Amino acid sequence: MLELREVSRAFGSLRVIQRLDLTVGTGEILGILGPNGAGKSTLFNLIAGVVAPDAGRIIFAGRDVTAMTRWKRCRLGIGRTYQMPKPFAHMTVFENVLVAAVHGAGLQLVRARQEACAVLERTGLAHRAGVAAGQLALLDLKQLELAKALASSPRLLLLDEIAGGLTDAETETLIAMIGAVHASGVTVVWIEHVVPALRRLVTRLAVLSGGGVIASGAPDEVLADARVREVYLGT
Repeated sequence: MLELREVSRAFGSLRVIQRLDLTVGTGEILGILGPNGAGKSTLFNLIAGVVAPDAGRIIFAGRDVTAMTRWKRCRLGIGRTYQMPKPFAHMTVFENVLVAAVHGAGLQLVRARQEACAVLERTGLAHRAGVAAGQLALLDLKQLELAKALASSPRLLLLDEIAGGLTDAETETLIAMIGAVHASGVTVVWIEHVVPALRRLVTRLAVLSGGGVIASGAPDEVLADARVREVYLGT
């Protein structure tokens, strides 16, 4: 589904991503771990087309998208959430999701309305459809981030710390939703600091440090790796 080949990105003299190689298989749910400053959000920005790599190639579903604009990547099937929710605060929940269906997925208005309603049902937000997004509590905002991403009809879904700041019970709600999304056939890459949440769902973990992947494999094996424990856990 996705392949990054020797991808690099620097901001001035700061090298954030350095010759990074990463492959994500179709139907996989890959967890991404790494300390602050490891380049995790930059990785997502590179995949989604928010920033361009200084070197290397990004291949999505067999197509080289390295120079492709972010909206074209979205139309191809790359959807994402943001660590800090970014709703249109003065628009309703329904209108936020409708925008994603029209401009993200490229649906005509009648079909987009149907899709928006279906997505709100899937994400538990149907009862909040007429509420202004700026009035939502954190869990609802996280669900709205997920709903907007799903309304763009992704084949690959990038989740950026979507469980951050939630209670254990709220995290359980979100885990169930992500599990259902994955079960529907969507490939998922999930950055998260809430390690127990990742271990519940992911089929593989990759750990970033120093701009590259230092470990990748089964979650329990990766978390037991001595270098990972030193870099990420500080032990």
